[in-house]
Amino acid sequence: MSTSNFNDGDETPLDPAAERLQQKLRRLVFFSSLIMVGGLIAVFSVILYKVIGPGAKPAAISAEAIAATIAVGPDAKVRDIEFENGRMIVLIEEGTATALLQIDPATGRVLSRTDFVSR
Repeated sequence: MSTSNFNDGDETPLDPAAERLQQKLRRLVFFSSLIMVGGLIAVFSVILYKVIGPGAKPAAISAEAIAATIAVGPDAKVRDIEFENGRMIVLIEEGTATALLQIDPATGRVLSRTDFVSR
């Protein structure tokens, strides 16, 4: 087990053309490996940036910052409420009509109203 069948002493030297080819292939493998490592570093950098980097996260709205009363129609039923970009989006149903309200949560003022109509 301690002796090897591989004998380095019997190796014949390469001719100059084969040595040049071997050097070219070594350079090719070296630079290809550098490009591959650089690409992997770039990919993992982007992944880490997306995971732990700064993001455009909207500020959380506290309960104290929301207006105490918000006026909607007398027969309106609130179906859904979402917060988006510092605004409160409210889906209401008034009789057979449905509307989407954008409301400033601090003042309770309706910024815009979109009515859904059937055609």
